[in-house]
Amino acid sequence: MSEPEKPTSLEDLNRRLKDVRSKHAQDELEKDGAGSSGGLGLGFRVAIDLVAGVAVGVFVGWLLDRWLGTTPWLMVLFFFLGAGAGFTNVLRAERASRNPPE
Repeated sequence: MSEPEKPTSLEDLNRRLKDVRSKHAQDELEKDGAGSSGGLGLGFRVAIDLVAGVAVGVFVGWLLDRWLGTTPWLMVLFFFLGAGAGFTNVLRAERASRNPPE
């Protein structure tokens, strides 16, 4: 009969276990790091979308008011239109962050 295989030594098992744990810990750190910077990026995008929508709306309204002499009515109207566009973009970004492309 052939002899049964020698069981692996405890030191070898311990070394392999440490290797697997350290690799798993590294993967978790990388995943956590990407998530927090992704959240920061989303926050900046939301802020820029809101500010840009309002700024463009006010600017277009101001230009039209000066051209047509209707101060301040078109600027007020375009302020609300720009704010609405900004909020729409924020909602789109939020939906896209919930369902990222694979």
